[in-house]
Amino acid sequence: MTTTIAITNQKGGVGKTTTAINLAASLAANDVKVLLIDSDPQGNSTSGFGLQKTPGLLTTYDVLVNRLPVSSAIQPSGMDGLDIIPADKNLIGANFELVNIPDREIILRTQLDEVRANYQFILIDCPPALDLLTLNALMAADSVLVPIQCEFFALEGVSELMDTIDRVRESFDHPIRTEGILLTMFDDRTNLTRQVAADLREFFQEDVLKTVIPRNIRLAEAPSHGKPVLLYDPASRGSESYIQLAKEILSNEQKRRAQGAR
Repeated sequence: MTTTIAITNQKGGVGKTTTAINLAASLAANDVKVLLIDSDPQGNSTSGFGLQKTPGLLTTYDVLVNRLPVSSAIQPSGMDGLDIIPADKNLIGANFELVNIPDREIILRTQLDEVRANYQFILIDCPPALDLLTLNALMAADSVLVPIQCEFFALEGVSELMDTIDRVRESFDHPIRTEGILLTMFDDRTNLTRQVAADLREFFQEDVLKTVIPRNIRLAEAPSHGKPVLLYDPASRGSESYIQLAKEILSNEQKRRAQGAR
C-alpha cells in the first residue's frame, strides 16, 4: 500500500524543499521504496540530488501537460530505493496550459496510477503558491506535511493553508489528512522560537510533529553539492533530525494501518 504526501506551504523559505529532499533520502535509508516528485518550477529538489536540467530531460511538466507516462520521466536519484521525477522552469507554463482542461485538478493523481504500486511512499515537493500545481499535488495525496519556520507570522500563514486544505476536502470530496506540521530552522536559544513553537503546539496540538528540524549549516550546504545531508554529512544534527522524522512518519503510518485493520 502506497502513502502519498504533499509537502507544501504557500510561504517560501520555510524548509519545504529541504524537507522533501532529506525526508525522501531518510525514508530510503530505512529500506523504504520512495518516489520524489519535483512539482516546483524552481526545480530545487532536482538540483538537490545533482540532476542536470538538460534539454530532452522529461519532467513533471511532460507528465502533467503532455500526459507522457510517469515511468518515462522517472530518474534514479543516486540512492538505493529512491527515484525522482525532475522539474525545470517549463513547469511554470502548466498553470496556464491546464486551466481549461476538464478534470485538471486530478491529472497527477490519474497519472500516478501507473506506478503507485511500485513505491511505499510518494513525496511531492509543491511550489510556494496555492496554484494548479499545488492543487494537483493535494488531490494526488493521502496527506499533507507542512514545514513551518518558527517566526512571527507562522500561525497566521499555516492557519490559511489549513483553511485551504479544508476547502479541498469539501469542494472535491477528497479525504486528505494532515500528516503533520513540521517545525523547521528551529533555534531553541531564542525566546521567539520557543514562544511560536508553544503557540503552534497549543493551537494545532497533535498535528504538530514531535521531531523538530534545527538550524544547521550542513543542511544548508548539502544542496550545493547535489546531495541530501544524509550523504553529505551523516553525523550532522540536520541528518539526525531527518532520520528521526522518517522514523516518526513510519511509526505514525504503522499505527494508522493497525487501527484500520481492527
